[in-house]
Amino acid sequence: MSAVAPEGYDPHAFEPFAVTVDLAVFTVRDSRLHVLLVERGEDPYKGHWALPGGFVLPRESAGSAARRELAEETGLSGDTVAGLHLEQLRTYSDPDRDPRMRVVSVAYTALVPDLPEPRGGGDAAGARWWDTARTGPLAFDHDHILTDARDRIGAKLEYTCLATAFCPPPFTLGELQQVYETVWGVELDRPNFRRKVLATPGFVRPAEGAPRRTGGRGKPAALYRAGDATALHPPLLRPEGRQA
Repeated sequence: MSAVAPEGYDPHAFEPFAVTVDLAVFTVRDSRLHVLLVERGEDPYKGHWALPGGFVLPRESAGSAARRELAEETGLSGDTVAGLHLEQLRTYSDPDRDPRMRVVSVAYTALVPDLPEPRGGGDAAGARWWDTARTGPLAFDHDHILTDARDRIGAKLEYTCLATAFCPPPFTLGELQQVYETVWGVELDRPNFRRKVLATPGFVRPAEGAPRRTGGRGKPAALYRAGDATALHPPLLRPEGRQA
């Protein structure tokens, strides 16, 4: 049974527009924060790098479109994409953000460990992990989206235990601190960081095995594993004004 338009409502009175999805997917590689980018194979911005994404199909939700486009444009397997926790970031609706037509984009972000090397697919000529400090100008308004996404990921490290997923099991507190410094782009005070981590219930727990020597003349560093907590109480807030 087809829906009947309310009396006085004329759908033709409104200019149609397209809905797209864009994804800012981050990982930590070689102690640097990296973002997944694709090289555009079609105009506009052919040959430029951009966040993965594309148009939402007529009978498709934005979340489903995000996973489909991520798999198509990067070559990541369906199982890999299905297992990602994608968090909706915000909606971008500037009338001139796309030169083709009015396009509203729903952006998603994720910070995930151990993703494989991507490869181009669909309308993407290539795909690779980029150091976020070296991406250069991106297509469309993707620099703006990338900045917002990095801010969101930085906030998640303040309130959740996500950072432990990027450490080798078991890990030292120095390795955990390096994850925070990488994502936040700040230099942290080591004794203060150690005190806050150990005082946060359920954040980490001591690991079995001998301490790991990390270099220098100090004693070997104790090893830890992720604790049972998922949220940090109190939060581990980033310091203001101290850049790495």
